[in-house]
Amino acid sequence: MKGKWNNITLIGMPASGKSTVGVLLAKRLGYRFIDSDLLIQEQEGCLLKEIIASRGLQGFLEVENQVNRDIAGGRAVIAPGGSVVYCREAMEHLSSIGTIVYLKLSYEELTLRLSNLTDRGVALRPGMTLRDLYEERVPLYEKYADITVDETGRDSGEVVDILREQTEQAFAAKKAAEHRHGN
Repeated sequence: MKGKWNNITLIGMPASGKSTVGVLLAKRLGYRFIDSDLLIQEQEGCLLKEIIASRGLQGFLEVENQVNRDIAGGRAVIAPGGSVVYCREAMEHLSSIGTIVYLKLSYEELTLRLSNLTDRGVALRPGMTLRDLYEERVPLYEKYADITVDETGRDSGEVVDILREQTEQAFAAKKAAEHRHGN
């Protein structure tokens, strides 16, 4: 499949299951899996929390923007960090090479899943609470999403089933549109 539907990028809060769901979805679709946090750590030679500690939040976001902006993809499920929505260039690029899927998680469920924000390398400004972060990011996730999957009360397998069905419908619609237009 060519064009916009060639890649699937999963966005959402930390602990929303982007990596877990991403690996499972990639296996089901026969796609590659790309974890951009791992690409960042590989490029920089240190952990996300170390990048944030040494370069500050803005320095980390610059690296995150560059790494995600440079992902080529191609039949891949891409799982960027939750803060990628602050990186306009990266989001425009990811949107141009694939479908953006927002893994929606309620604040209550997020607090159950997420323990140590610093250890996870979560991009938080000084004095910002998890609630502040959630309320700031949700509108950005919604803005960029082509598809939203509400994870409330669902395990990873159920989310993958829903995503597979929705992406197959999107692929079929795209293929039909290309056929109608003679592409």
